[in-house]
Amino acid sequence: MTIKDANAFNDQEENIDSVEGADGAEELFERFSLVVDKGQEPMRLDKFLVARIENASRNKVQQSIESGRVTVNGKTVQANHKIKPGEEIIVYSDKEMHGEDIIPEKMSLNIVFEDDDILIVNKPVGLVVHPASGNPRGTLINGVAWHLQQQNSDISSDTLPRFGLVHRIDKNTSGLMVLAKTEKAVTCLAKEFFDHTIHRQYVAMVWGDVAEDSGTVRAHIGRHQRFRKIFDAYPDGEYGKDAITHYKVIERLGYVTIIQCELETGRTHQIRVHMKHLGHPLFNDELYGGDRIVKGTVFSKYKQFVDNCFSICPRHALHAKTIGFIHPRSRKEVVFNSEMPEDMQKLFEKWRGYAKTKNIM
Repeated sequence: MTIKDANAFNDQEENIDSVEGADGAEELFERFSLVVDKGQEPMRLDKFLVARIENASRNKVQQSIESGRVTVNGKTVQANHKIKPGEEIIVYSDKEMHGEDIIPEKMSLNIVFEDDDILIVNKPVGLVVHPASGNPRGTLINGVAWHLQQQNSDISSDTLPRFGLVHRIDKNTSGLMVLAKTEKAVTCLAKEFFDHTIHRQYVAMVWGDVAEDSGTVRAHIGRHQRFRKIFDAYPDGEYGKDAITHYKVIERLGYVTIIQCELETGRTHQIRVHMKHLGHPLFNDELYGGDRIVKGTVFSKYKQFVDNCFSICPRHALHAKTIGFIHPRSRKEVVFNSEMPEDMQKLFEKWRGYAKTKNIM
C-alpha cells in the first residue's frame, strides 16, 4: 500500500469516528513505510514526500522532517537529503482530528506529573478526550489547552498540534494519559508506541470465571461488518488491524473476575473487544453485552444484587492504572500509577462480599 492509498483509507475511517464520537485505548499516530523505486532519480526528500503523500504541503512535510518524524534507512536526515533507489523511508504521521477548533476552557485537571516535556493526567469517568463535531467544549483537551496557555500565551493549536495528544481512552474509561508539551516529545512518544516500549496496564472486571491465570489475545480489530458503531475481533487477520492484549487474573469472585491487562498495541476499544472475544465481556459494558447478567443464577435476589452493582458502577469497569515509558529528554524510564476510582473500588467490595457469603470464590 502506498502512503497515498493508506491516507485515503485512514481518512475514511476517521470520518466515521468523528461522526460517531468514538474513541478508545487508541494510538493517534500511524507509521508508513516505503522503499524508493529502482528507477527513481535523485530528488530532495521533502519534494519526494509531497509528491507521494496525499494533501501534504511542503511546509508540513519539512516540519515533520525537522521534528524527527521522518527517517531514511533508520536515521533522521535533513529536508534536502537526496533520496536514492532502495532507501527505506518511514513517516510517523498523526491522524487528522476532525471536528471543531480547540477552545481553551478552564477546568479542574487531576495532573499527576508535569515538567517541560510531558503532562500526566488522571482522566475521570465521563470526560471526552478530544472535541468532535457537535461537541466542541468540555473535553480534556479544552482543559489542557487552557492550562498550557497559562504557562505560555503564545501556545495555540498551530504551534502545538493537538496539544501533544498521542493516544486517547474511552469517555467512560478512567485513568492515566500522557500528553507531550513539545514537538520533540510528541515524536519520541509516538515512536515508543510503535516500538511497543510504552507500558500500559489496565484493571478491569469481566463476566465469568476466566479459565487461565494468564494469557494473550491475538486478534485483529476492525469495525463490525454490520453494526458500524462497534468493533469486532477477527482472529484470522483478514480484516482490521493487528491487536495484542496480555491479561492476568488478579482475583476470582465466582461469577466475575478482576483482571489486569497489558496493551501491546493500541486499537479502539481493544480490551473491551478482546475480552468479549474470549467470552468475558467487561462488567456493565453496554456496547459489548456486559450490561446484562452473563453469568450467575436465575433468582430474583441475584438480579437485584447485579442491578445494584450496575448502579454502583454505571459504566464499563475499566481503569488505566499504570503508564510507563522512556522520558523524551532524560531517556530514563519513568512509571506512573493511579489509585482505583471510587466506583470500581465499591464494585469490587460488593462482589467480594457476595462471593464470600455464597462461598463461590
